[in-house]
Amino acid sequence: MTIAYWCVLAAILLPYVWTGVAKFTSGFRPRDNHNPRDYLDKLPAGPARRAHWAQLNTFESIPGFMAAVIIAHLAQAPQPAVDALALTYIALRLAYGVLYITDKARLRSLAWAAGVACIAGLFVVAA
Repeated sequence: MTIAYWCVLAAILLPYVWTGVAKFTSGFRPRDNHNPRDYLDKLPAGPARRAHWAQLNTFESIPGFMAAVIIAHLAQAPQPAVDALALTYIALRLAYGVLYITDKARLRSLAWAAGVACIAGLFVVAA
């Protein structure tokens, strides 16, 4: 399995890091697990709520990343380039979550845009 494919798995798991931060920094208790979406939707403003939003945005970005990696493999794009773009995407998505939680809006937006550029780059190297 290639590094890029491992990055797909990392991307799939990454939203759960952010939801863990949201839940376990906000006083989440076992009884809250009966309605976890309701619990997360009602978090007060602050880092835990931003962690929840980072989770939602990370889920939204996964399909494009997965498609780009798979298409790059099917097109037999140069594997070092595919792996580098995939690793960079994961690093940027980690940075994105941290920047979101710490309320660094401009830097967060730059990390988001660079992550989208990695997805586009996967299509470019596959062309």
